[in-house]
Order: sequence, then C-alpha cells, then structure tokens
Amino acid sequence: MTLTKADLIDCIYNQVELAKTKSAQLVDSLLEILKKTFENGEDIVISGFGKFWVKTKRERRGRNPVTGEDLMLAPRKVIVFICSGVLRDKVNRKR
Repeated sequence: MTLTKADLIDCIYNQVELAKTKSAQLVDSLLEILKKTFENGEDIVISGFGKFWVKTKRERRGRNPVTGEDLMLAPRKVIVFICSGVLRDKVNRKR
C-alpha cells in the first residue's frame, strides 16, 4: 500500500483531531518547506527517521533502449535518502 498526501491528511485529522482544512494546510506547508530546502541544496535530517540530501550526478553515457543508439545523458540532481538506525530496526523488526 502506498501512503498518499490524502492519507497523511486523514492521519493528522484522526490522530491530532485537527480540522481537515487545517490538516491539509499543515501537510502542504511541510511539503513546501521540504521543497524549498532541497531547492537551496540543503540537507534534511529528521532524528529517528533519516537524512535526505541533494546529490549531483555527472554526465554519463547511456543508450536508447528502443533504437540501441548511444547518447550522453546530461548532468542532473537527485534526492537521496538514508534511513536512521532506529527506522531500519523498526522496518526489520529486530527483536
């Protein structure tokens, strides 16, 4: 199952008992903060959850899968995530 933005809003609505509109505003505000932080090239560290950062990938050689033609892929930026030990243990249910 995938957790969607609507699911996040519902979880906040049910667990914190915040109005749906306020829950939606909260989620939208949080996502905007994350976007702006990534646009500025800054890292995001959430204790007990993990670290997100923007990584620059260099230009590289690629291949068109349809034609088999070689081409150069332009440099780009990607968002990378590494989970904390706490989250990793919960996911793996260490006992």
